[in-house]
Amino acid sequence: MSEKVTAMIEEIKGLTVLELSELVHALEETFGVSAAAAAAPAAAAAPAAEEKTSFDVVLTGFDAAAKIKVIKAVREITDQGLAEAKATVEGAPATLKEGLSKDDAEAMKAKLEEAGAKVELK
Repeated sequence: MSEKVTAMIEEIKGLTVLELSELVHALEETFGVSAAAAAAPAAAAAPAAEEKTSFDVVLTGFDAAAKIKVIKAVREITDQGLAEAKATVEGAPATLKEGLSKDDAEAMKAKLEEAGAKVELK
């Protein structure tokens, strides 16, 4: 970048929001352009977000009356021992599994919710 452009950028960094807004409007009027018109095609041209293929199963909470069922379900899903599963459940929110396919994550979520857990897929 030239020194002239670098100096302009540094000068612009020192402007207040109001001054920056005035600068944008003055540039629009002077050059007959619109900053909004330039931003709209760029947003429209952005590629569509790819569908998520990897999910994490996160235990966010549980029904106190179903704590034992939730611990059993967590033990079954994670292959943890009783003490580890109990600590995981009581320490919610906790990530139980990472990088699962959508079908596997949905099945795990359904099983946990059936036991009384509150689960999110991320």
